[in-house]
Amino acid sequence: MTKTTGPKQMLRLLFWESTIKCNLSCAHCRRIESEETSNKDLTTTQAMNLIEQLAEMGKQQSFMPILVFSGGEPLCRDDLFELIKRAKKTGIIPALATNGTLINSSIAEKISDSDVMRVSVSLDGATAEIHDGLRRQKGSFEKALEGIGHLRDKKVPFQINITLTKQNAHQIEDIYNLAMSLGAVAVHIFMLVPVGCGRSLADTDMLSPEQYEQKMLEIYKLDSRGEIQMKVTCGPHYERIVRQKNTSPDMETKHGNHGGNSKGCLAGLGVLFVGHQGHVFPCGYLPVKCGNILEVKLSDIWFENKDLARMRDGNQLEGKCGVCGYRHICGGCRGRAYSATGNYMAEEPFCAYVPPEAVRCRR
Repeated sequence: MTKTTGPKQMLRLLFWESTIKCNLSCAHCRRIESEETSNKDLTTTQAMNLIEQLAEMGKQQSFMPILVFSGGEPLCRDDLFELIKRAKKTGIIPALATNGTLINSSIAEKISDSDVMRVSVSLDGATAEIHDGLRRQKGSFEKALEGIGHLRDKKVPFQINITLTKQNAHQIEDIYNLAMSLGAVAVHIFMLVPVGCGRSLADTDMLSPEQYEQKMLEIYKLDSRGEIQMKVTCGPHYERIVRQKNTSPDMETKHGNHGGNSKGCLAGLGVLFVGHQGHVFPCGYLPVKCGNILEVKLSDIWFENKDLARMRDGNQLEGKCGVCGYRHICGGCRGRAYSATGNYMAEEPFCAYVPPEAVRCRR
């Protein structure tokens, strides 16, 4: 089979849904299957094989990829630390994404001993009322803060993740300040993608394109302080906003702690998502199956899958995204495009920006 992408297409991040089990039932969860299918989670042997496949890919690159142990709730998996240890031994950089509520002193010590690069803890509000409402479990906010406290005590680097909805959009600066006070190393803000359980929020909690634009401007101002690393996920138009503020679409921006050479939507470009049964997706919010690691080598999927190749070609974007001068550094969210139209190359439906080229085309 002929490879559909060049050797320079390197895998930076692989998110693995290590289990579909979870002790919470969040309103905005991307999970597309019920917990009853947890008996189909990859076995220890199968998971070890995934790690070996990823390590093999990393050896062909100039750097090893990061493997994010996600879920569900990864701490519900009995062999989690055995798998993290194996990943570390192969040279892979392990990270952990958790809701934080299961982290006690003992678990925090195990996390510390495992040498994970970083732990992300989800806080979907700066107050218990907002967070617990979205997490659908009273007391989950306090338990998450307790978990963070245990991580801090063990000197484990952690970041705060927040999924932005109408319910918590007014708390962006509050979350920022809370993260700073807790000693977080970063704040990652996720723009809601209506997939899985999150589909129920599509009509009630999605911000409008204009509201997204305003919130990203607020994030930009916070990012400008340079106090803590900030990243917007599933909000690729943030890259456009940063460059607009810095006057050049093509410039390498070093805004705040945002970093340089950033790219908006990374689905299939530098990122892959492996589901709990081994299915491979461009990202966790784009339910387009590209293969299964139990049947096809991860490297073959990465280099040969036609859907991934198409997503990598910014010239194939459609609608206003296809003529936008920022398409190669933004790309629009392919997950939201797919959710809205069934076409992952359609224009980003939650972007307020109208490129001059699109205006000329409409005349």
